[in-house]
Amino acid sequence: MSVLRITSENYEEEVLQSDKPVLIDFYANWCGPCRAMGPVIEEIAEEATDSIKVGKINVDENQDLAMKYSVMSIPTILVIKNGKVEKTFVGVRDKSEILGAIGDVS
Repeated sequence: MSVLRITSENYEEEVLQSDKPVLIDFYANWCGPCRAMGPVIEEIAEEATDSIKVGKINVDENQDLAMKYSVMSIPTILVIKNGKVEKTFVGVRDKSEILGAIGDVS
């Protein structure tokens, strides 16, 4: 599965109404650490197709969603299940650390 582009318009359907946990990467195009996390997020999306949905939210284009989750630093990665934040990561993280969190939540 490819990474979903989550916006204010599709957020409710893709995240709140999702039947599986959703990993969301809050990022900005100008953010170096966000660019470093990009390939990791892509790999997770390709590998975890059955257990989790993976999406990205551009904080510059969707400030309302960044404020909703009090995102102050990017990259911020959330794992949301049934509309509730289960795990939060701030900054660059190892793929294994994120996959471990997905396993805990799934």
